[in-house]
Amino acid sequence: MIDCDGLKKGDKIPSERELSERLNVGRSSVREALRALELLGLIETRRGEGTFLRDFRDHQLVELLSTFILQDADVKNDVEHTKELLEKDCLRLVAKEHMEQKSGLATITDSIHSKQIQSEDELFKAIFYLSKNRLLLKIWFILNQYHSQLSSERKIDDIDLPLKLIAGLMEGDHEQAIQIYDEMQKLSKQR
Repeated sequence: MIDCDGLKKGDKIPSERELSERLNVGRSSVREALRALELLGLIETRRGEGTFLRDFRDHQLVELLSTFILQDADVKNDVEHTKELLEKDCLRLVAKEHMEQKSGLATITDSIHSKQIQSEDELFKAIFYLSKNRLLLKIWFILNQYHSQLSSERKIDDIDLPLKLIAGLMEGDHEQAIQIYDEMQKLSKQR
């Protein structure tokens, strides 16, 4: 319904009565569902104005679901492995388009030097933006939220490897970038 109506963050959602009619359910069911969505922080009710969509990225659903989903050791390994696959594919994409991405990569280099980028997650968020693949970025973002429930933030203590990774991307050498990435992952797992 959100997609069909083209609703975005901050938009007013239909009234209980309209939702009840459109979904062919009772108003009490709609009211309960809205209460649950409000508890999750997905919507907000403003007295006298109505109910509005909130930014889904601000809600705690990932944390809530992760307590159930991430109990299984296999799932934890799957999250880690899938995140690594996405990050490596992103490196390939950016290296392939390295000529178009030189200024963006230079900005990342400057951000590493100036300590604006202090963690591997911040580094990869910046690289994913350069990939120009919004779906890949969204999938990584959600997966990264699950991953953050499994392990502590990976700080960049030594900027040498991240700078080499970016240098590899600037040269269009995805193999070098992935080799550096693997070194970074190995060091992160040893901490």
